[in-house]
Amino acid sequence: MAVDIRELNEKIKTESAFTDTIISEMSRVVVGQKHMINSLLTGLLTGGHILLEGVPGLAKTLSVTSLAKIINAKFSRIQFTPDLLPADLTGTMIYSHKTGEFITKKGPVFANFVLADEINRSPAKVQSALLEAMQEKQVTIGENTYKLEEPFLVLATQNPIEQEGTYPLPEAQVDRFMLKVIIDYPKKSEEQLIIRQNITKDYPEINPVLSLDDILRAKELVKDIYLDEKIEKYIVDIVFASRYPEDYGLKDFENYISFGASPRAGINLALAAKAYAFIQHRGAVFPEDVRAVCKDVMRHRIGLTYEAEAESVTSEDIIAGILNNVEVP
Repeated sequence: MAVDIRELNEKIKTESAFTDTIISEMSRVVVGQKHMINSLLTGLLTGGHILLEGVPGLAKTLSVTSLAKIINAKFSRIQFTPDLLPADLTGTMIYSHKTGEFITKKGPVFANFVLADEINRSPAKVQSALLEAMQEKQVTIGENTYKLEEPFLVLATQNPIEQEGTYPLPEAQVDRFMLKVIIDYPKKSEEQLIIRQNITKDYPEINPVLSLDDILRAKELVKDIYLDEKIEKYIVDIVFASRYPEDYGLKDFENYISFGASPRAGINLALAAKAYAFIQHRGAVFPEDVRAVCKDVMRHRIGLTYEAEAESVTSEDIIAGILNNVEVP
């Protein structure tokens, strides 16, 4: 079926205007961090989960809570600790003396936005409980299974500086995060503004400007964004270059990659590129949209060998090489 790009562009331009409202509302309390805000919007528009990595104090929690307030969504924060149990996350069955029956007490995972703070502080059993919620969008308590309300978004944070007392996330779980976003320090001017904002009496308040229904409608619209067959092939080439670098003139990378990106990488590249185009108010995906989201989608999906680590080659270096070598349509 032929797609009228001009008509689609006009429709998306009108329907995606609310993203500017969200960004400007968040910018009132979150100084800088434009990339993180755009990534959160991408996750929200596609239903993809996000792994945020950065040192403490970079407004990760503030950004997520602000976004939840803007769209009037239910938010819960779970501090992951070594003694956390799966039931602390999902909920449990409690015996009621009044009725003489067991009743279900739902856990903090029953929210639209779940902030899993320092996810790598908890053992595998707890991480796998979150995994079912992330992948299946459902939770099993006792013999009953409960569907989670849409939109459902897990935003997990990792502290990259502390390795003691942490449980590294298994590759299979990391792969379930659509994006891995690295958050950096603010600029000097931004830091000055952060200090000024936090010591003033009138700290800006976040106002709800959208409803959950608006977001669910936008998620459907993102699916309508046109993805040309040439762009599809471009995405496939990027993924395949991470698995078979020698086929793309990247023989040097052969010894650095222990495993390439999974099929989820291609799916998420396409989805994230569509969301990026939507945020840019366009009805079709361009190659630059794919390039813009590529590092966040791919960086946690490429396994590095000991040789790569010895020579300080990162997954970012490999992605940059892939983007430079794969032919752009």
